[in-house]
Amino acid sequence: MTPYSLAFYLDVVTTGTVLGARPTDPPERLTKILGTDYAENVSGRHHMWRDHGLVEFFWERGGPTDPWVGHHFTLQVHRLAQGRRSLVNATLRDRYGRFAPRLRFDKLRRLLDRRGVPLVEIPEATANVPYFRTFRQPDSRVAVRVIGTYGPYSTPDSLHVGDVYSIQAPVPGPDEFRDRTPG
Repeated sequence: MTPYSLAFYLDVVTTGTVLGARPTDPPERLTKILGTDYAENVSGRHHMWRDHGLVEFFWERGGPTDPWVGHHFTLQVHRLAQGRRSLVNATLRDRYGRFAPRLRFDKLRRLLDRRGVPLVEIPEATANVPYFRTFRQPDSRVAVRVIGTYGPYSTPDSLHVGDVYSIQAPVPGPDEFRDRTPG
């Protein structure tokens, strides 16, 4: 058995869900899964996200009376380096135990490889090079962002090269960016 929070990260990267919650699930389903301990943030009438400390889910809608449609989730792994136990939702702590303050990418990747779950490096946004590197799991569409090199004002002082910064889903693959206009 994989100890502590590593099992959580393996589950997320493998399934593209957080305890079964998909990025497209409505807010009510997320509340049933993660509970009511969150900060809800609304940007205008069309964007909302819930911050569960480590886990954030994002939604959008067309108008103020339309239902919220799930867009993506992000695990803000870098926040763990702050050392606040309360940062990890009680539901996650009850299921997975303690969470280490840093997640080493090489360890995560090695465990995923053993399970036959590959990560493929994808191009990083120009502004983030060389400070970050991003790896994507093609089947689950989950991306793992890693500290590539230290840079003052570019990377957190509390993380080291090779630490996971965040995990996000879904992240489109290269084929999803192509122009799909019929010929």
